[in-house]
Amino acid sequence: MRKIFPMKLPHSYYNPLSLVGTIISGLALLLIILSILLSFMFDEGSSYLGLFSFILLPAIMVVGLILIPIGMMRAVRKAKKTNEPVSTKWMVIDFNNPRYRNAASVFVIGTVIFLLLTAVGSYEAYHYTESVEFCGLVCHRVMKPEYITYMNSSHARVACVECHVGQGANWYVKSKLSGLYQVYAVLADNYPRPIPTPVRNLRPAKETCEECHWPEKFYTPRMQFERHYLSDSLNTQWDIQLLIKTNSQHSATNLAEGIHWHINPDVRIEYIAEDESREVLPWVRSINLATGDTIVYEDSWVPLDSAVIANSTPRVMDCMDCHNRPSHNYMLPQQFVDAGMASGTIPLLPEIKRISMEILKDPYPTSDSAFVVIKSQLQSFYAANYPEVSPEELDKAVEGISDGYLRNIFPEMQASWDVYSDHIGHIEYNGCFRCHNDTHLSINSEKITRDCDACHSILMQGTPDNVQYSTGKESLPFKHPVDIDEVWKESLCTDCHRYLYL
Repeated sequence: MRKIFPMKLPHSYYNPLSLVGTIISGLALLLIILSILLSFMFDEGSSYLGLFSFILLPAIMVVGLILIPIGMMRAVRKAKKTNEPVSTKWMVIDFNNPRYRNAASVFVIGTVIFLLLTAVGSYEAYHYTESVEFCGLVCHRVMKPEYITYMNSSHARVACVECHVGQGANWYVKSKLSGLYQVYAVLADNYPRPIPTPVRNLRPAKETCEECHWPEKFYTPRMQFERHYLSDSLNTQWDIQLLIKTNSQHSATNLAEGIHWHINPDVRIEYIAEDESREVLPWVRSINLATGDTIVYEDSWVPLDSAVIANSTPRVMDCMDCHNRPSHNYMLPQQFVDAGMASGTIPLLPEIKRISMEILKDPYPTSDSAFVVIKSQLQSFYAANYPEVSPEELDKAVEGISDGYLRNIFPEMQASWDVYSDHIGHIEYNGCFRCHNDTHLSINSEKITRDCDACHSILMQGTPDNVQYSTGKESLPFKHPVDIDEVWKESLCTDCHRYLYL
């Protein structure tokens, strides 16, 4: 029987560099197969396993394969100089010679296998780099705030790329080119802390948000119930129920009124922001596309210079100008503590709201240091003032407050509610009040209304033992939980509430 093994290859193959390349590519291939088998056997994997399986190890294997012909070429050049017995006729292929037949067989079989693995690997690498795990966990330190807030958002089942990349090769290429610099920034440790927003050159909402959310479809006004707790010894509960006027009350008029009037196809809202943060909007223009009527409103308190207006390009208002944090919302301490108390994850211990705000008002260098302070201060406070509180209830309070901190405040990245404003609403952030503040006037002294009833109606408010209910379609006049007379009518809510406990 004719012997096939050991297979003989051209003499030029037997050189240190080609052999090293063979070893490198062989080991890389073995590790790729092993990692894929492990992920299938245990039906799970990690973001780093995918990174190695579909990106790093294939790259190493390609480097090893490239070393093989480089080593052979160097061997031939060396043979020419030293007259060693190495064939230098690279372009002559003699299939009558077993060595060339073996080499050709290895090349053809290897090329087929390599192309097959490349096709499968490229497909898997594409999907892996588009996965939530890749976006959120590979660069764990950098993306931890965005990943955790995303996982606790209403869009947690929508992949990151659906909003940040969208469909089509054009934006896919743009995102990968942008990603190359981001990889460099992480490796060089020169990325900003916190990551600045809004994101520059973000894909328009029409090409992302509106793939699921249909603006022309009628959305009826929705009910919103909120529960808050005062920072007194009794943690006095204050409930309020609102009817949010997202659209017209009657479907026949659709976007003719209500909050979503801003995206009415017959309306175009433009603005010029004071800076890139878009927190202050001193110049607003409303255009009725059906009639051509145009009204320009300027902030009468801090108007923009005419030269700035002339040299600025107004931004057309879209979904993201209000819904700027649809998946990465950072709650204030009073918000996540109220939510914990309402859900029961934070027990209603005496003064728990007040002492929580005392603890959380100070910045901490790391999350771990915050957890230590939360536990020690709660234990010392209740041991000194309310010794009847059981250890089990105290541990639950510590866990609930720490969990709220973990989900919303990230000192290592300097990321928190204070740097990421939410433009929906007007209590802790100016949001609606960026335009609807009674200081934006037209040339005819028309105002952009600040009337509460324009956006919502109060149907119920008060403490459990003293609740007011609306008796009809009319909204209840707002009653402040704490008696501050009429001050709330004369100033913005954020003047007090943004830093209420600091």
